Amino acid sequence: MNTLRKIFVALAVALVATGVAEAKMFSFGVKAGLNVNKLKFNKDIASSDNSCGWTAGVMVDFTVPIIGISADASLMYARMNNAADVTYNKAVNGDVAGGIVSAPTSGAALNSTSLYGKNFLEIPINLKYKFTIPVVASIVKPYLFTGPNFAFRLDKSVTDNIQNLKSRSCQIAWNVGLGVELLSHLQVGASYGFGINNIVEKIPGATGQINPVDIKARNNYWTVTAAYLF
Repeated sequence: MNTLRKIFVALAVALVATGVAEAKMFSFGVKAGLNVNKLKFNKDIASSDNSCGWTAGVMVDFTVPIIGISADASLMYARMNNAADVTYNKAVNGDVAGGIVSAPTSGAALNSTSLYGKNFLEIPINLKYKFTIPVVASIVKPYLFTGPNFAFRLDKSVTDNIQNLKSRSCQIAWNVGLGVELLSHLQVGASYGFGINNIVEKIPGATGQINPVDIKARNNYWTVTAAYLF
């Protein structure tokens, strides 16, 4: 009878331990950081400098025991100060008809700073590999990560003063980065996002042409974040 009782106790302890281990596979937390982005155009008519912004939100982290592979997904508010200098030739008599700049008469240029949306809802999804270092594994774990990032513009389409610029509502990038996990709770990481899709819908009349020109832009950016997992 005592042996049977011990077996039941051992099974109960094993089940509880398994449940705790399974629970630790999922971690939830808060996340915040800074970003530095730059728009890359396919034509010299438009240019962009590095702009600094910030991001904050929540995340969930899933870890597969033993093998070091994990994944995370975040829901973030991101402030990206996307701005570009676009050079337009002056229209005839300074007029703009239907948002299209007329052909130039003097060749004089007008430089205009245009915004491509500043407030975004970001959803980055990453696959991670954590390196287990003997002795210090419970204190520090370096990791690599990569995955897609979807940013949905919360602003209305922002136009410049002659109303000839329109940006797309979704920006897609692919993140590659590295980080370190401290004490199994704090994660500090840095990544670079390679812009995938064209974020410019139209820039009619640029350089004084009657028809819209084929200008494309991608948003590339660095992001540094710190997350605390509970």
